[in-house]
Amino acid sequence: MSFFDKIFGDSNSKVSGSGSEMWNDLTEIKQLDEIEEESHQIPVIIFKHSTRCAVSRMALKQFEQEYAIDASKAKPYFLDLLSHRDISNEIADRFDVMHQSPQIILIKEGVAVYDTSHGAIDAGVVKGIV
Repeated sequence: MSFFDKIFGDSNSKVSGSGSEMWNDLTEIKQLDEIEEESHQIPVIIFKHSTRCAVSRMALKQFEQEYAIDASKAKPYFLDLLSHRDISNEIADRFDVMHQSPQIILIKEGVAVYDTSHGAIDAGVVKGIV
């Protein structure tokens, strides 16, 4: 394993829900209807991730390490952009956010109330908004 793989993760490793138990995989467009409904009960977090991007891997790893939001306070979803670009496009249209990767989108009451990308992704900021 190279030095960069140790820091950023192995680009050949398959990330599904990033391997973390915290995520709910977002794999079908119809789930966006459920997410919109769920967001009226509990805030929903969507992490859009490109499995081939070192910056995205680094942002995901950092986010997961810092994530400290109780399961009763928010529901996190994970979107693999390479496998589901159609879902990302629908998210952009439905929630009026520009597509970026990596990206965090926080949805409350059916509306995207916060989104950010790349190095600005910060689990502490998301927790403060939730």
